Amino acid sequence: MTQELIVSIFLLILKTWWWLFLPIVLYFPAVSLYLYWVNWHVWYPKKEWVILEIIPPGEIGKPFRAMEDLFSSIWMLYSAPNWREKWCEGSLPVAPSWFSFEILGIEGDVHFYLRLPKDQRGYAETIIQSHYPEAEIFEADDYTKNVPQDIPNKTYDLKGEDYVFLKPSDCLPIKTYEFFEPSTPELVKEAEKKIDPLTSLMEAMTKLKKGEQFWFQIIAAPIINCKEIPWMDEAQKKINKIAQRPGPAKPGKSIIQEVIDILIFNIFSSGETEKPAESKTQITPGEKNILEAIEKKISKNAFKTNIRALYIYQKDAYNGAHAAIARNYFAHFSTANLNTIILWAGTRTKVHYFFRDRELYVKKRDIFEKYIKRFTPLHPAMTGKGNMILNIEELATIFHFPIQANTLPSGVPRIMSKKGTAPLNLPVG
Repeated sequence: MTQELIVSIFLLILKTWWWLFLPIVLYFPAVSLYLYWVNWHVWYPKKEWVILEIIPPGEIGKPFRAMEDLFSSIWMLYSAPNWREKWCEGSLPVAPSWFSFEILGIEGDVHFYLRLPKDQRGYAETIIQSHYPEAEIFEADDYTKNVPQDIPNKTYDLKGEDYVFLKPSDCLPIKTYEFFEPSTPELVKEAEKKIDPLTSLMEAMTKLKKGEQFWFQIIAAPIINCKEIPWMDEAQKKINKIAQRPGPAKPGKSIIQEVIDILIFNIFSSGETEKPAESKTQITPGEKNILEAIEKKISKNAFKTNIRALYIYQKDAYNGAHAAIARNYFAHFSTANLNTIILWAGTRTKVHYFFRDRELYVKKRDIFEKYIKRFTPLHPAMTGKGNMILNIEELATIFHFPIQANTLPSGVPRIMSKKGTAPLNLPVG
């Protein structure tokens, strides 16, 4: 059969049966387009959001542990969509609900915000009040609407960046609050005043001058170890690799294969069998620390997290040092043997080569709009680059309320007096 004849037969089959292959070829693009439409044009517009401003109490005894428990309570809101919710209603399979914990620095004043779905407001307020009874919580307008929505423009400009792990292993943790806490209970109160890294972030934000704003955003969505984000499976693989443990067992040999192996061994061996040396796993102290850190991270509930920062300024008020406030803050949690949070060059508002002005403008518009909408860096993708897995301990280390008002700059609002009920013997008349 000649090559020309084979080609002719193939073209004849394709001409006759093309309609049979077309649905197979178009299946995956059609599914992707349908999910995009039902997710972001049907389901998402129906969601209502609310922004709560939180004014912390004047004194917090254990800021890290209280916030960790708060994140643990919020994680309980995780609810994976069923088939109908995913394919008919458009509920996102990854992170159907997400929360945005935000810190705003504006001309020397600092504010704490929580953006969340409106139907979860009551539960969230209850959680916050149970952990911080003296805190003030009230609904606020979206502060992102208080600046021109066409930034960058002739008056305003911005610098922004998303953050990722230095090492692409979500199971490797950053340095958490236990490192900053003293070892003896007697020193807890005094030491936390001095060591809390958040103080440096607050200090930097209160130095913003007129015409300067710094927006800091942590988008967190409760997750489990699932098909879309199998982070705990990857962690177990890394543990096995470091500990020199064997991977999954291979399928057993058949009886015939085992007999053949025995015959070959008897033919070519000298008749003397040596007892195989016992394998001993040698783990260095550094590897042991890494193993313990990974196992500790996967032992706590986790969130799919995106962190973003914007420095928005009037052009005559620009201060280059203020653009790196978040970067300097993350330096506190850096470790050489575990993980570090760094900026992601892919979304950073900096361009080096061709079409610089146009590309820089596009990058600034993109990161500005995604901050306002609280979207992931690669929206509509909910996983992949730009996402980090942080457990409740790591999140509490990065975002918590300051310890004491008298240790903070004047621009940080606090509730200085305790709430109380009226005396029972108060005269009425």
